[in-house]
Amino acid sequence: LFDSLTRSLRRFEPREAGKASVYTCGPTVYNYQHIGNMRAYVFADTLRRVLAYKGCHVTHVINITDVGHLTSDADAGDDKMEKAASAQGKTAWDIAAFYEADFKADLARLNITGMQHPRATDHIDGMIEWAKSIADKHCYELEGGLYFDTSTVPNYAALAGRTKQDQVAFDESAHMRISEVEGKRHAADFAIWRKTPPGEARQMEWDSPWGRGAPGWHIECSVMSKALLDHPFDIHTGGIDHREIHHPNEIAQNQAHSGCDHSGATIWMHNNFLIDRRGKMSKSSGEFLRLQTLIDKGFHPLAYRLMCLQAHYRSEMEFTWEGLAAAFVRLKRMVMGIAQLKAQAPAAAIDGRVLLPAMFERARLNGLPEGIDKSVITDLNTAELLAWIDVFIKLDSKSGQSDFEFIAPELRLQAIEKADEVLGIGLLRLKRDDLRIRPVTAQITEPEIEALLAHRKEARAAKDFATSDRIRDDLIAAGVEVMDGDPLGWDWKLDI
Repeated sequence: LFDSLTRSLRRFEPREAGKASVYTCGPTVYNYQHIGNMRAYVFADTLRRVLAYKGCHVTHVINITDVGHLTSDADAGDDKMEKAASAQGKTAWDIAAFYEADFKADLARLNITGMQHPRATDHIDGMIEWAKSIADKHCYELEGGLYFDTSTVPNYAALAGRTKQDQVAFDESAHMRISEVEGKRHAADFAIWRKTPPGEARQMEWDSPWGRGAPGWHIECSVMSKALLDHPFDIHTGGIDHREIHHPNEIAQNQAHSGCDHSGATIWMHNNFLIDRRGKMSKSSGEFLRLQTLIDKGFHPLAYRLMCLQAHYRSEMEFTWEGLAAAFVRLKRMVMGIAQLKAQAPAAAIDGRVLLPAMFERARLNGLPEGIDKSVITDLNTAELLAWIDVFIKLDSKSGQSDFEFIAPELRLQAIEKADEVLGIGLLRLKRDDLRIRPVTAQITEPEIEALLAHRKEARAAKDFATSDRIRDDLIAAGVEVMDGDPLGWDWKLDI
């Protein structure tokens, strides 16, 4: 696995044999999550699945930030929860509950499973106790609250790749950030506890030794990972943007609390950005792509998961509608290829699963599982794993024969199912009808489409081509593309 702290590949050895502990920085639930956010959770879920595939019992925590995250990483601006509540005329608690539920619904749509979701507001007492334990040696008070002095811990910002000299230059170049919070000793110093300004009241505030207020953003992850996984735990994940500020601050708190140089996690892993050239990936733009946006346009959410898996998690991935459409076509091809394999070996599928352990051992002799294993243990090479599935289904053999041409269909189904334990697409459960998502703008229903296509089929059989063409033209006018001769065998799609 690639460790961001050492910038190198490291062999993963769980701290406790047969078990793995993973902490993933979760969402701030003040708004919907855009698809760039969701890439981080597809990556984290893939990691969890790989660890489980390799025999580990995985404890995976994705926190819910429902307080404390400001609109600026410089510890300035409004609390995102309070700001959203004011804008929508709701309580901050209602805002958090609504967007947390929406986030969890998106996780389910993407087959992201098997994790705990602690809320920051359930760990306030732990944050106060943590702050008390480090305040004397590592913090100082300002009018606005308690701040962490980053010069009191060794190698601050090493995760971001900054040396001490780099940090000095960073501080000097960030003088505008210092001025945003008067009295800060260094630009990188950050809030541990923020006091409610005199004469104001927050909806989310608590009493503390430093006044009534709310915790800073960074402390929640230190406290919750310690409470639920203990320190040090195995792997900490997050988006690459966390590598620059949030995670260095988290490490600093962990070092201060433990009294040692340990960062809190053995390995730190980060997924790269999802890029939208239209500039609509940031919530600050006011218009951003949600998973629901893709569904509304007729794309199955698992087409987006597949799109993410086609790229390496450490590579930038550009989002385009054409790229999503290509991933959707690939998903359809996989589902149809698997359906053909099932038809050739109907006894192999039992309740959507293949239960052939003895045959799987025979398949091992043919090199099928080794291809799976090599891919997943090489820093989550899901693109290579998908190529193996193409081989199993024979999608790569337009001419000639696949190397696996004469391996029984049930054995290939077994290998696909094993690979899908890592990919998390649910390939053996998906059916053709599952992948038909009706765009919200469509003015025609699926039963209407199917009835017209049936009528057109009868007309074509009777050589009544005038009627056949009229029905086709009517369907096109309604936004339905009739796919005569489609190699996938799809009869139609809505082209809205």
